[in-house]
Amino acid sequence: MRSRLFPFASRLRAGLSPLALIAALGTASAQTPPAPPPLAEPAPAVAPPPPPVPTMPVPAPPATQGAPAQPLAEAPAAPVKKSREPAPLVYARVSEDPVPTLAPSTFLDTLRMAERYQAYAEAGGWESLPADLVLKPGAQSPSVPSLRHHLTLTGDLPADATPSDRHDAALVAAVKSFQARHGLPETGLVARQTVAALNVPASVRQRQLAASAARLMGSNFPFGERYVTVNIPSAAVEAVEKGAVVRRYVAVVGSTDKPTPAVETRITDVNLNPTWTVPVSVVKNEIIPKMRKDPTWLAKNRIRILGPGGVEVDPTAVDWKTERAVNYTLRQDSGLDNSLGQVRIDMPNRHAVYMHDTPSKSLFARSVRFHSHGCVRVGQVKELAGWLLAGTPGPNGPGTVWGPMEIETGIAMGERRDVKLTKPVPVAFVYLTGYATPDGRAHFRDDIYGLDTPNAAPAPAAAAPEPQTTGSIAPRSAAPKPPRIEPSATPPKPEARKPSPSTAAAPRAIAREPVMLPPGLVGPRA
Repeated sequence: MRSRLFPFASRLRAGLSPLALIAALGTASAQTPPAPPPLAEPAPAVAPPPPPVPTMPVPAPPATQGAPAQPLAEAPAAPVKKSREPAPLVYARVSEDPVPTLAPSTFLDTLRMAERYQAYAEAGGWESLPADLVLKPGAQSPSVPSLRHHLTLTGDLPADATPSDRHDAALVAAVKSFQARHGLPETGLVARQTVAALNVPASVRQRQLAASAARLMGSNFPFGERYVTVNIPSAAVEAVEKGAVVRRYVAVVGSTDKPTPAVETRITDVNLNPTWTVPVSVVKNEIIPKMRKDPTWLAKNRIRILGPGGVEVDPTAVDWKTERAVNYTLRQDSGLDNSLGQVRIDMPNRHAVYMHDTPSKSLFARSVRFHSHGCVRVGQVKELAGWLLAGTPGPNGPGTVWGPMEIETGIAMGERRDVKLTKPVPVAFVYLTGYATPDGRAHFRDDIYGLDTPNAAPAPAAAAPEPQTTGSIAPRSAAPKPPRIEPSATPPKPEARKPSPSTAAAPRAIAREPVMLPPGLVGPRA
C-alpha cells in the first residue's frame, strides 16, 4: 500500500489538486489487482469483504450545494471499443514466375509444343488417375507409377528419378511444378483439382495449344522494353519490363455472356477519380428495370442524366416504362462508390474496353474471376498506374514523379484528373488456354469462353458451376457451329489479326481446328 501511495504523495507535493488526487487514487484502486494470499494460508471458502482502502489525509472537495455527499467510488471499467477499421484486402495468390505469358517467341514456342503434345496423343497419352485420389507427401499408392510416368513425359519429373510407389520429395517437387503450370496452388498435395488437371487427355491439351497458336497468328503486337499483357483465361495482368515480369496482378475479366475481347493497342492515359459513362446495354438491361422498381435508384448511385449539350435532365421527366432512357447519356460522378473506382487506365480501342479499379474488391480473393461486363478490373491498380507513369512528369511539373504519395494525393483532391503518359505503353488482351514459354514449359488454363472448340456452345453463366482454374472444365454440349465472321468484319489495325504467309505452313492440327471469334466479342463493353 505504501508503494501505491508514494506516487500520490509526490503528486500532492508537486501541487496536484486534492480533487484530481482523489480521482487518480480511485482509478488506481479500480485497476490494481489485490495481492495474492501467502502460500501458507489456504484460501477461505467464502471471500471476506475487502478491507477499506486507506487514503492519505487530504482535504475533501467542496460539496455541491443541496446535494448529499457521495462516497468515493471506484471508476467503472472502460468498455472495450470495437475496431471500425475496414477488413484488410485479400488477393488471390498469383505466380511469381518472371517469365512472361506473352513474348515475341510465344507463337513459335506454342506451335512447337502443340506438335510435341500431338506426338503424346498419338502414342496413347497418359493413364487417368482415380478421381478420388488423394496423395499427401510420403504416402504410398498403386497410382504413383502412373503419376510419375505422366510427369516425366511433361518434363516436371526428371527422367532419371528413382522409381517408387511413394509420393517422395522428388515427386512432390514435380507435382508443384505441374500445379504452377496450370495456375493451381503449389502445395505438392495431389487432390481433386490437381487430379482433374492430370486427367485431361493429351489430345485436349494439344488442341488448346494449337488453338491458342492460331489466335496469335498474324499478330502485329509491338513488343518493346515495357508492355502489359492480360491473359483472359488466367484472369491476371502482367507488367513486363526488359523481357521479365516485374509485377503481376489478379484481375476480374468478362463473364461468359459478356466476354472480354482480344485487343492490341496502347495505354495512353491514367485517369484519377474517373467518371463512368454507362454503356447503352447496361442502361437498357439493368438501369431501366431498376428505375421502374425504385425511382430514386439513380440519385442513390449518383448517376446523372445528360441530354443534348450536356444539360442535366430530371429523372422524373423520363418515361421509365419505355426504353427512351437509352437516348440520354447516363454518367456516374467520381467517388469511392464509382463503378470504376478511383483509377481508370485508358487504352483507346474499338471495343471500348479498358482496365480500372472497383469499389467491390472481394472478387479479387477468388480463384475464379470471370464476373465483369468485359472490361478488366485490376487488383492493386494504383501500383500498376505508378509503374505506367514512370518517366511521366509528376503533378508539379518536370523534375517530379508520380509516386504512391502523389497518386494518393491526386485522388484525395476529389477532382477528375487525366494524366497522359509521356510514352504510351503497348497492351495486349490475349486468350491463351495453352501456351509455351521460352524455358520449354507448357502452361494451361480453362477454356472459359469455349473458343478452342467452335462447335461447342459455352455453358450458360447462370446455370453452369464455376470451373476450377485447372484447365479441365467439363465438356460442353455440342451445338451448331457459329457463323464465320467475314473478313470485312475483322477489326482494323492495331487490333486486327490478319492471316500471314505462315498460315499455309501451319500444321494440319491447326487446319482441322479453325478458331473463330463468336459474334459476342463484337461491340462496346461496359
